[in-house]
Amino acid sequence: MSKEEKEPIKGKAFVLGKNIDTDQIIPAAHLVYSLDDPEERKLYGKYALSGVPIEESGLPEGGIPLTQDEETKSEFKIIVSSDNFGCGSSREHAPASLEIAGIEAIISPSYARIFYRNSVDGGFLIPFESLKDLSTEIKTGDELEIDQENHELINHTQDKTYKIKPLGSVADIVHAGGIFAYARQNGMIEKA
Repeated sequence: MSKEEKEPIKGKAFVLGKNIDTDQIIPAAHLVYSLDDPEERKLYGKYALSGVPIEESGLPEGGIPLTQDEETKSEFKIIVSSDNFGCGSSREHAPASLEIAGIEAIISPSYARIFYRNSVDGGFLIPFESLKDLSTEIKTGDELEIDQENHELINHTQDKTYKIKPLGSVADIVHAGGIFAYARQNGMIEKA
């Protein structure tokens, strides 16, 4: 399934601090589930961000889980994080678990390169880059809208607008649904 280019992304913010690593995004103990089995796949959504220590989450309210109780989908759609989101190991499960939990986009001033590439190449979610650290200005639960066409993040709760960096050359890959879907669409590899 491809993500529509230029379509706004709307939803509640989930705010995190800096240096959120892949072990915090999906702890190694939960890598035993199969991404190919529909029931086991849901568990990646349930345990997404379960490794973030509540006291270190960067949330002023002391931290709340991404998903509630036994839920596998989150009420939140957009993660707003400080610097170096996705550092740590190269596991592709990290962006996959966030997508399975219902996250559609992340806004951060910087990413670990491998997390950024896994997000784009797998077509899991869109890693937008902010021009500054917005994790201290936006609050968890704020209603956000990402205007991809005008490269803006609109905080409807606080009535503020921030510029974000254009996706550039990765936009086509993300909107196609990943690197292989993009290659098929452009005749680089044979269609399955």
